[in-house]
Amino acid sequence: MKISIARLALGLLVGLAPASASRAQPAPDFYATHPITLISSFAAGGFNDLATRLIARHFGRFVPGDPNIIVKNMPGAGGIIAANHLFQVAARDGTVLGQLDRGVPQAGFRGAPNVKFDPLEFTWLGSLSTYANEACILWVRKDHPAKTVADLRNPKIQTRLGTITGATNHLLSKISKKVLDLNVDVVTGYPGAGPIWIALLNGELDGQVIGTSSVESSHPDLLQNGGIRPLVQFGRTTRMAGYENVPTGVELAKDENARALVEFAELPFLTSLPLAAPPNIPVERYKTLDAAFQAMIIDPAFIADAKQMRIEISPIAAGPLNDLLRKYAKTSKSVIEQYNQIIDSDQ
Repeated sequence: MKISIARLALGLLVGLAPASASRAQPAPDFYATHPITLISSFAAGGFNDLATRLIARHFGRFVPGDPNIIVKNMPGAGGIIAANHLFQVAARDGTVLGQLDRGVPQAGFRGAPNVKFDPLEFTWLGSLSTYANEACILWVRKDHPAKTVADLRNPKIQTRLGTITGATNHLLSKISKKVLDLNVDVVTGYPGAGPIWIALLNGELDGQVIGTSSVESSHPDLLQNGGIRPLVQFGRTTRMAGYENVPTGVELAKDENARALVEFAELPFLTSLPLAAPPNIPVERYKTLDAAFQAMIIDPAFIADAKQMRIEISPIAAGPLNDLLRKYAKTSKSVIEQYNQIIDSDQ
């Protein structure tokens, strides 16, 4: 019996040796023989997936050992499927990263359905964008009677905002109505921004909430000829250059509770293109991956590639990103409850 136990113990030790050796292996040696799987929370071909593939083209150059980066698409549930996988299933040895949906941290903090992760326990490397060079703006047609945001509080002026159910423009339109007390009608049911533009230009709608970069790429003529008028800007802590006369949502908040609601709603903009690893990866490999991210985001070839793809680069490093998330983790339960009620409401 003693011989059998000894053999069993030896077998267990042998079985554990490869995993232990893998975790102990120095990062340069490790990544020379281990590719990195980069999970994309998005369907192939979309804007956010293109950002994932931008990282895949460049990140390996800054990791000692120059590993191959393999993109694996894992869309669904607003990024929660990919986040759950990264948190619960993915290997914790530094071989798996995730380009997560910008709404993932917020989903964790507000207790969204099916969330099985703690945003504070991911190994964050940073985010490519903090939305510093963009704004999500409530626009109206140039012939609409509202000239300033004050006019949107006039009950005699009707303002119909087109929205995509569940999308950012739907949420911010509801925030405009329920938190900022703007007299807007939230019109749902549009399948995308394109049909909303058509309805707006035809007079079926008065406006919509959409980002500046989207307008610049899809309807630059409307900006050039003043065909649309900006009244409120979201996703920013300060007014965007060129839109100094347009107040932010936070500025329009009537009290601290409303301000906290707007700030919580805007969290995803501050982490627009976040990159993370699972919790508890080996410290040396974290340092290697962190250094690689820091080097990549200032690399001229990477920046030029991003510019050509019209991907806004205003990065945030792991330290400041973790500080930001810790701040939002302290959002009061009452604010989160109100936010969830807004999310769940039809209008």
